[in-house]
Amino acid sequence: MRHSFKAHSAIGLGLALSVSAIPTYTVQAAESLEEANVERIIVTGSRRNDRTVSESMVPIDVLSAEDIAKTGQLEVSQVLSNLVPSFNYPNATVADGTDHARPAVLRGLAPDHTLVLINGKRRHSGALLNLNGTVGRGSTAVDLNTIPTAAIERIEILRDGAAAQYGSDAIAGVINIILKKSEGGSINVTYGKHVTTMDGVPELQQTQIDANGDLDFVTGGDRSRTDGATTTLSANWGTTFENNGFINLSLESRDRDATNRSGFDPREQYDRINGELDPRELTFNRYNHNFGKAEIKDTAFFYNAGVSLSNDVELYSFGSYAVRDGLSGGFYREPNDSNNIPEIYPDGFLPQIGSDVKDQAIVVGVNGEVDDWTWDLSVNYGKNDFEFEVVNSLNASMGLDSPTEFKNGSLVYDQTVVNFDVTNMVDLGLENEVFLAMGAEYRSEGYQIIAGEEASYITVLDDNGIPVAAGGAQVLSGFSPESAVDESRHNIALYVDLDTDLTDKLNIAVATRFEDYSDFGSTLTSKLAARYEVSDTLAFRGAISTGFRAPSLAQTSYKSIATVFENGIPSEVGLFPVSASAAQALGAKELEAEDSVNGTLGFVYEKENFNLTVDAYQITIDDRIVLSENLSGDAVVNILQEAGELNTQRARYFTNAIDTKTKGVDVVATYDLNLNTNGELRLSAALNINETEVTHVKENPSELSALGDSYVVFSRREIARFEDGTPKNKLNLAAGWTLDELQVNLRATRYGEVIDSGTTVENDEVLDPNWIVDLDVSYALTDNLKISLGANNLFDEYPEDTISNIGQSNFNQIFPYSGFSSYSIDGRFLYTRLNYTF
Repeated sequence: MRHSFKAHSAIGLGLALSVSAIPTYTVQAAESLEEANVERIIVTGSRRNDRTVSESMVPIDVLSAEDIAKTGQLEVSQVLSNLVPSFNYPNATVADGTDHARPAVLRGLAPDHTLVLINGKRRHSGALLNLNGTVGRGSTAVDLNTIPTAAIERIEILRDGAAAQYGSDAIAGVINIILKKSEGGSINVTYGKHVTTMDGVPELQQTQIDANGDLDFVTGGDRSRTDGATTTLSANWGTTFENNGFINLSLESRDRDATNRSGFDPREQYDRINGELDPRELTFNRYNHNFGKAEIKDTAFFYNAGVSLSNDVELYSFGSYAVRDGLSGGFYREPNDSNNIPEIYPDGFLPQIGSDVKDQAIVVGVNGEVDDWTWDLSVNYGKNDFEFEVVNSLNASMGLDSPTEFKNGSLVYDQTVVNFDVTNMVDLGLENEVFLAMGAEYRSEGYQIIAGEEASYITVLDDNGIPVAAGGAQVLSGFSPESAVDESRHNIALYVDLDTDLTDKLNIAVATRFEDYSDFGSTLTSKLAARYEVSDTLAFRGAISTGFRAPSLAQTSYKSIATVFENGIPSEVGLFPVSASAAQALGAKELEAEDSVNGTLGFVYEKENFNLTVDAYQITIDDRIVLSENLSGDAVVNILQEAGELNTQRARYFTNAIDTKTKGVDVVATYDLNLNTNGELRLSAALNINETEVTHVKENPSELSALGDSYVVFSRREIARFEDGTPKNKLNLAAGWTLDELQVNLRATRYGEVIDSGTTVENDEVLDPNWIVDLDVSYALTDNLKISLGANNLFDEYPEDTISNIGQSNFNQIFPYSGFSSYSIDGRFLYTRLNYTF
């Protein structure tokens, strides 16, 4: 059934501020402070081509290629986490596909609340739907780590709602990645590894039998590890040619070994023999889990090109192709586990999830000028193909006939966007001319689930129709033909932006956007922004806007039925689209778009070499789309059977269950010092304070309430993850010192408290605030050759270990750190980098 979105109109006045030269808060690519203070033209947040950072009406961070290099980080998501205080990249491990494509969040909202652009064009989303208990549960997101850092000229981060300008997803903000188009080139080689001691996790020295005939373990000091060796090779080359043409090519290859931060497994692995421990218990390798970063091999290629067809028309194109092979571990199956077949794995097995990801995109466009009107027409195509496999596993229901490797099927998302924009300065009878931008957009999307091989999902039944044992590939069942989907939709958008100087001191901008979706209806969003300059040193800025986020195709069409074990008992768990009869029988309703209202208000102050910006914000979101609880019990089984799902015991679905309010403040300060013969020093501090509150939980569906009080569609644990799963504050401090050929960059980041919520308050795991210090030292050996040495997490900090934090249990011993840690749980990373430019 078709329905309309809520239509919004924005009213209000935002105040904005600018000063003559506001550099970004991280160390710039310039070789001197004088060069660093040169203003940058920005292309995010306004369609005008003459705006600088200081003239923006809303907060925008600009990160240069040099900023990126100095972090020593090898992934775009980790770079942003290090440099932008409102951006967080939570740790995730033993989380199926999420280990291979971890989602990130801006301002504590969902990963799919941030829109990603490349050269101002919408980037396609990843196909992976995050389904485990991690930050970003139930979301799809752009895979930022398919973008090589070698291709990036700068990154512009708009920290404000921008759905009225760019469409769905731009609720938390916009990340716009600008590709290089310069001449010359560079080759970078980086090698590093983790050299660390695991805080609070003792090393197992010996396994023995105590006087009672039970296992006894002799432990020593904290466990030391050297692993995660990572080699990254990147190259960039660009040239210009006739007709003002250019081409820039980038290639990046990364080979990362897995890390392992598991503790030892204290469980008895083998059945006892006449009441006595099996002798193999004493020689069994008790470090049998992989808890840490997945093994990853990445290769990515980007190009950026343009050429003048005439004096007034330019042809441009950019695109990418990336592949990733990943391998991560699940839960170890003990030798005596009912899911094991001892004839195949006499000592148990650790099933592993493999990924084969292919990501591709191409944009082709033309732009030009006719009678003072500039125009741009482009076609944008992107596709992400996420194929699963499982190795070192088995299908227990198949017995000795089971293979040990499985092709589990694929998730595929593709997007096609056609844009047409025109801009001009027009006379509307005001004191100054008005900048007018208007355009139209057509976007089509497709989402597929492709079934895996039969052995990956089949469950063998006995003569009475009862499962012989757990079906499907252990650790991750494949997609069955019943799970396969092939869905698509399209939408059209019309938008208008107006921007003018009402007075010499007051600049104002208005934007509105109408969108109509083939499957959901229409919506109207608006934005009003302004900037008022009090003096040469002080100005105010702000904006108010409405926004929306349409449910993703994955959220509306994803279907999977998998075997999940709890307490050794197998059950078939189904994730059903809301259109499925099984979901509707349990209270599922047609999904609606999320609606938001976003307000920012701030000021900028500059005095000589000191700059300060302060921006407060509030974001309210109604009808947020979340994943329901796993609904189980006899009553649920009966409902599922009546709906035709005869072999399914538990179910979940997406629902517009909650309303939220997020509020906070960003503070950014920089101070430049010329030390004369002692070089130049840039100091910066950036603080984000952020709080999300679930303001309303929708009434439980009547279908569930009728089953009893224990049947709840959205529980206390999931509410707590929204409110406490990301830091409420984050502070970045940085100092960059340059003296001749020497550069030293020191960063210290304080991550605020995070709570890994449990089903009750008593089971919550509180992760205290912590400081992470990074150091990068570079020396130019020649004009073209530079060497760098660095350490990320210099002082080898870890979050609280789980045993000290929430008590002794087998899995707290095996998995000693929370996956909700705001920073890596892999400890100190040491690296060296060699950079050659030409």
